[in-house]
Amino acid sequence: MVKRSRIVAFFLIVLVLGGMIGATTTNILGNIKLGLDLQGGFEVLYEVKTEDGKIDDATLASTSEALNKRINALGVSEPSIQVEGENRIRIQLAGVHDQNQAREMLSTEANLSFRDVDDQLMMDGRDLVEGGAQQTFDENGQPSVSLKLKSADKFRQVTEQIVEKGSPNNLLVIWLDFEEGEHTFRGEAVKEEPAYLSAPRVSQVFNQDTVSITGNFTIEEASTLANLLNAGALPVELEEVYSTSVGAQFGADALDKTVMAGIIGVIAIFIFMIAFYRFPGFIAMITLSVYIYLILVVFDWMNAVLTLPGIAAVILGVGMAVDANIITFERIKEELKVGRNLKAAFKTGTSGSLSTIFDANITTLLAATVLFLYGTSSVKGFATMLIVSILVSFVTAVYGSRLLLSLWVNSNLFNKKPSWLGVKQSDIKDIAENYDTIDLPTKFDKWDFVKHRKKFFAFSGILLAAGILCVLIFRLNLGIDFSSGTRIEVLSEHSLTKMEFQEQLESVGIKTDDIVISGDTQNIGVARIKGEDVLNQDEIADLKTNFNEKYGSEPNVSTVSPTVGKELAKNAALAVLIASIGIIIYVTIRFEMRMAIPAVLALIHDAFFIIAIFSITRFEVDLTFIAAVLTIVGYSINDTIVTFDRIRENMKKKRRIKSADELANIVNVSLRQTLGRSLNTIISTVLAVIALLIFGSESITNFSFALLIGLIAGTYSSLFLAAQLWYVWKAKELKSKGTLITYKEKKKKTDEPQV
Repeated sequence: MVKRSRIVAFFLIVLVLGGMIGATTTNILGNIKLGLDLQGGFEVLYEVKTEDGKIDDATLASTSEALNKRINALGVSEPSIQVEGENRIRIQLAGVHDQNQAREMLSTEANLSFRDVDDQLMMDGRDLVEGGAQQTFDENGQPSVSLKLKSADKFRQVTEQIVEKGSPNNLLVIWLDFEEGEHTFRGEAVKEEPAYLSAPRVSQVFNQDTVSITGNFTIEEASTLANLLNAGALPVELEEVYSTSVGAQFGADALDKTVMAGIIGVIAIFIFMIAFYRFPGFIAMITLSVYIYLILVVFDWMNAVLTLPGIAAVILGVGMAVDANIITFERIKEELKVGRNLKAAFKTGTSGSLSTIFDANITTLLAATVLFLYGTSSVKGFATMLIVSILVSFVTAVYGSRLLLSLWVNSNLFNKKPSWLGVKQSDIKDIAENYDTIDLPTKFDKWDFVKHRKKFFAFSGILLAAGILCVLIFRLNLGIDFSSGTRIEVLSEHSLTKMEFQEQLESVGIKTDDIVISGDTQNIGVARIKGEDVLNQDEIADLKTNFNEKYGSEPNVSTVSPTVGKELAKNAALAVLIASIGIIIYVTIRFEMRMAIPAVLALIHDAFFIIAIFSITRFEVDLTFIAAVLTIVGYSINDTIVTFDRIRENMKKKRRIKSADELANIVNVSLRQTLGRSLNTIISTVLAVIALLIFGSESITNFSFALLIGLIAGTYSSLFLAAQLWYVWKAKELKSKGTLITYKEKKKKTDEPQV
């Protein structure tokens, strides 16, 4: 009898979830903070320096506070200021309108000084009333800065000394960040644009507590100076060692494209799941929608910043959530095929899949955690989203899908309708025949994975040798993240040519042949200047102004110092090493060492394969490339763990292995049983990655391409390398213990004459 109450409960749950998602999604999306790569802005990493070289926590705290006051004056909402290591401060300002002004205001030390024509100090910033500077206008209506002094008497004494010098030396020279040995009044006075702010002539003694700085200021410049003085002088010197800036147009374009790519990718996954798994696929579509919603909710609660790679992580997380559903659905189908009724198949299938999903997710979580600990900026944002995705996908795919599907299973509606769950009636065995899942035929029974292992090893060996040769000959096309230098990217209103772009760069004093033109209408130009010559703040400001006038939008400009480039390369290698060690330890604890080593060898194989392909194709290797490699490390181990979990399960069923043939059969059967799941998972994930590659922002093209190559390599290594390596080592172990007799030994023994 059909229990309609279960069906009603299902629709009520779906309606409640749908209503909640529909009613709150808009507000949640409005609350989520966008990274600078999605709304424009800039990020800068400063190295803090002092005269004595000693930097303590108090120095860093006071510097951060001074920087925070300056940012507040800019009116930037929710800035990010982070102290990194012992002497660095990272600042991220998303949505800042005037990046040049922000950059100048942050880095200026703001040490105001009043000097005579012989550069003798008369007064400095300590003589000013805190917060007493304001933008005003002089008697001619020109912008000026008014300063309130602590002591009118001291100012009287200063002006008295200046008046005594007589003309033409009766000048009070006002400096900002005067440097001994570099600046002199007489040296600067002959220049068209002197380094001092102004040099008013003092013809009489003043006895007042207010002084006005006049000069050739614009209103913005006068306002910036007033804000700087109110924020206070920096207690240290700041050296810019890394920076990246994104134009607002670039950010909006990247957001639109990547969101559209995500929608297309997710819809493609939904269609695939329903087409292949029928009604369970429909259940997966519901839980995947809830998964995406929960990701946004959690991210909003965390008050985290959503970046471009973060959106990619959500889309990839859909693929991982699909994998958990696929593992469960495949298990249920297997239990139905051995003749169990629907309720028993559902119970056994869901419980049997839990440990597999758990192990696969934990190993991927390890890689994501390492990426978070050693990543920077947008890579850390990607890692954060990936960690959240893994945790939420586990909850929705395991418990959400199980709850919704159980309502239909217990309603008895599908008791005689296995086709609704993707199982043909002709594939179902008689339960009385005591069939086990290990005995079930598959579409891949003709495939002997173990027999041809040496061919697979040789094929991979040839590919690896060719890859090593390519890397040695062609090297990697390292981006400035690892090689240091400057990267300039412009989004033009019209089509570009390499020659035109090169000429425009030369007009601002930048010479480089490393130029690439891309985009749908050839409207994106990228130039790289590698090496020690990193553009300074003034050069970047001139570049931005020039390009904004020429192309209608501000360019993206990234700079990396040689020191930071080496650190990023070192941290990237360390991240892969630590992830590998963590995976070996976990797999050894959960499985055995002989499974852990092949699993890690397989993921190293996959990581190197991506490196070799990038060497051949000359795609740029940047920070997002490292994120892609570590993501593939997680995906590769995920796939391998699923296979090893099935091998372990089938080994338990056989209990004692008496021959190498039996061991080989277990490996073959396990691979055949998980092959369908592997193919379906790779197809669903590749659908999302291809959508990112085709429709996503050009900023993550390299990232998406690396993922695509890695996914294919990861599936290959899981099927044709990891399990076969385990077979070889396991066979040797069993043979050494005397519990396994190889085929040749057995034949030799039988041929001996009997007594």
